[in-house]
Amino acid sequence: MLYTGKSILDVANAHSFAIPAFNISDWAMFTGIMDISEEKNAPVIIAIHPDEVSHITTDLIPAMHARAHRSSVPVAIHWDHGGTYDQIITAIKAGFTSVMIDASLEPFEQNVALTRKVVEAAHAVGVQVEGELGTIGANDSYGESGAAEIIYTNVDDAVRFVEQTGVDSLAIAIGTSHGLYPAEKNPELRHDLLGQIKAAVGIPLVLHGGSSNPDAELARAVSLGINKINISSDIKVAYHDRMREVLGTDRRLREPNAIQPECIAAMKVTAAEKIDLFGAAGKADLY
Repeated sequence: MLYTGKSILDVANAHSFAIPAFNISDWAMFTGIMDISEEKNAPVIIAIHPDEVSHITTDLIPAMHARAHRSSVPVAIHWDHGGTYDQIITAIKAGFTSVMIDASLEPFEQNVALTRKVVEAAHAVGVQVEGELGTIGANDSYGESGAAEIIYTNVDDAVRFVEQTGVDSLAIAIGTSHGLYPAEKNPELRHDLLGQIKAAVGIPLVLHGGSSNPDAELARAVSLGINKINISSDIKVAYHDRMREVLGTDRRLREPNAIQPECIAAMKVTAAEKIDLFGAAGKADLY
């Protein structure tokens, strides 16, 4: 059934696992993610950032609500990387049950002020809020990309940020970058910093830019207190790489049911690996 971001993440926090937040950009991807989550009996967060919203439009959200209410697993629908207060109000009106306000590129006090304003509005209608402190790196220029360089989250700043904003979860910068890593770039997470932040703030922590990080690094991050990991590039690459193979040079292929099933199946394989890696498989029984 449909959950808010806080209620779905609080269980993950209490039981030390991470819920995958899968960024989807069309209905086929959404239904595929729902299906594999149900097959794995895993809670799921459907994440949609503003660039994806501009493609699918908010008109699709009521249909997602209907599918979520029929689901055998907990589902939250999350506005990812909202950049303005107006975007968050749009998300709330459209039916998102969880929102992220990302003012991480702003000075600390401006980040606090905007995030607190969003928290006040969202909490008034039962919608939960994720904030971000520190900057995630960027490997490409797509919709959820971050800063040119990583600025690691400061522990003392994280404590002040949580206290002053009232956020329900916090995205932190510990060494990840959005997008796919080039061959010459070696991702490495600051697990020591993660442990310090978790001990200091206690609330659910979020990891963005988890695509291409080694499995062992992500598993360790989950064990140290990450409760939500955003996955976008990995599932989209699996989906569209298989689509390129299916289409090939045969211009007669044009019907979705002749093209998309194999693409969805490829995406589900990747999604299942993430569900298992994050310790979310079977955790729907906790709700």
